[in-house]
Amino acid sequence: MTAALRPRGPFRYGDRVQLTGPKARMHTITLREGGELHTHHGVLRHEQLIGHPDGSVFENSSGHEYLALRPLLRDFVMSMPRGAAIVYPKDAAAIVAQADIFPGAVVVEAGVGSGALSLSLLRAVGREGRLISFERRLEFADVARANVETFFGETPSSWEVREGDLAEALPIAVEPGSVDRVVLDMLAPWEVMDAVADALTPGGVVICYVATATQLSRVAEYIRGTGGFTDPEANETMVRGWHVEGLAVRPDHRMVAHTGFLISARRLAPGVVAPEVKRRASKKSFSDEDVELWTPGAVGDREITDKNLRKRVREAQRAADGARIASDRAVEPTASGTADEDA
Repeated sequence: MTAALRPRGPFRYGDRVQLTGPKARMHTITLREGGELHTHHGVLRHEQLIGHPDGSVFENSSGHEYLALRPLLRDFVMSMPRGAAIVYPKDAAAIVAQADIFPGAVVVEAGVGSGALSLSLLRAVGREGRLISFERRLEFADVARANVETFFGETPSSWEVREGDLAEALPIAVEPGSVDRVVLDMLAPWEVMDAVADALTPGGVVICYVATATQLSRVAEYIRGTGGFTDPEANETMVRGWHVEGLAVRPDHRMVAHTGFLISARRLAPGVVAPEVKRRASKKSFSDEDVELWTPGAVGDREITDKNLRKRVREAQRAADGARIASDRAVEPTASGTADEDA
């Protein structure tokens, strides 16, 4: 069993550990035999942690103390190599809750990006569920695969990554009406909404993550225009931390504010027309004749260069290789015929 699926108990070789040392600086390592953490403050041997529980404190060769904890999913996501911009943990949590991602669910995701949202979805669907992730760019898919393998220590059997356009590939990948949830993190979700409608089971949920108000408006009007969904609901999530120390209690000077909008709707049964929602007249909705190019630059997204992306792929793959090697060593038979992790 991998460390990510067993996030408790004594530290063992193959576990990922977050070490917080002097000045609150963090180091994330994968425990391996003979491994050492070298810093300007001295050396900490990996073997010192083996057999001790989470929340233990260890001294390095210079007497500096380090607090050892297994990293939370949010810690891993915020520090992992990125090919594309990630879905922040606050938004991933909202997606899982608002879309009601449940154990055993069949979920479709597009696009996969760097795999941040995939990690949360894989945990939510569990071993009995199924996550099918679509990504147009091979490089992004490679980064996502490596990040997921690094976190779980393996590629989950419940996960499938497909390269290509969702509108064309989804009808081939799934049977009509067989998908419970669809999560769209893409520039123009309305372009694939017809394929999504065919794939979703009646009562299923589609939820879209978009960056700008213009995207939000257009996808809302398109969903309404299909006649196959409930009236869409939209929101955004902001997180503001607080400084709490004695009587000094105040909001932090910085906060994680707008990152994206979430808009969701549920699939109606075939042939059903939802009761009309009475609303005030609004300005003309978007049409395909609008002269607006839906590109990353048009919505303020900063594109990563090919050189930088290749670097991210190499970083992610090295981390995945290291985690896999450490995990394999942790379960190699000892001379007595038992596994190291059971010794």
